[in-house]
Amino acid sequence: MGFGCNSCGVTGCKIIDSPRERLIAIITNNLVPCNGRFPFLITIATIFIAGTYGKFSSILATVAVIGVIIFGIILTLIISKILSKTILKGMPSSFVLELPPYRKPQIGKIIIRSIFDRTVYVLLRAIKVALPAGIVIWILANVGIQGRSLLTIIATFFDPFARLMGLDGYILTAFILGMPANEIVLPIILMCYLKANTLSRIDDVLAIGEILKANGWNILTAINVMIFTILHFPCTTTLLTIKKETGSLKWTIISFLIPTACGVVICMFTNLVYTILTL
Repeated sequence: MGFGCNSCGVTGCKIIDSPRERLIAIITNNLVPCNGRFPFLITIATIFIAGTYGKFSSILATVAVIGVIIFGIILTLIISKILSKTILKGMPSSFVLELPPYRKPQIGKIIIRSIFDRTVYVLLRAIKVALPAGIVIWILANVGIQGRSLLTIIATFFDPFARLMGLDGYILTAFILGMPANEIVLPIILMCYLKANTLSRIDDVLAIGEILKANGWNILTAINVMIFTILHFPCTTTLLTIKKETGSLKWTIISFLIPTACGVVICMFTNLVYTILTL
């Protein structure tokens, strides 16, 4: 379920009887990309891989996206194993799925429950987060000090650390400001590069590619952005859902830190290897 929405994936962990194993599933749920991250992954792969290797470029772009997803799944298994041997140590439980007696579906009840118990619940939570975030992004882009927007000042502050990860300050700032929804990370990046006052939406992939390349993106940037897209903190809606499902701020913070730490370390490693190989 996490491939559709990490928040729904966390909610779906209710079916796991063991509290220990439920926590492991909740914490590692964000290591697979949700539907909001797939367009960004596909766009980057299309620009920097599909447009680079000629006749087989589209196949390589597909393999690149699938490879990143498989990497996230493998890391999910590794982190789950580590958690089960350390802070969530315990005996594994067996999985028993009891089949209820079959009854004729009540279509009206199913529709009402799916809309009000699930869809509306998640959407309202997302709106509560997205609306204030939109206001904050607008203020950062339109309010400045000495001719520089607050957004540029923040990006400049993060730039040295982002460079260690093979990124830049604007990319890292976009991921941070994109916490309410992963879909707005790329529009924020484009807004920063274009020095615009509002979120920039460009549908032409070639035009997006030209903007990114003009601002220093290369194959290393693309690879690390794809890695960090998979491995970074959950969106705010997912964090709120984790807090509700676990009833614990501690596990919410751990769910935030584990994927972020993995993303930072792996991006730094790939940047170091690339730097050594290109010396």
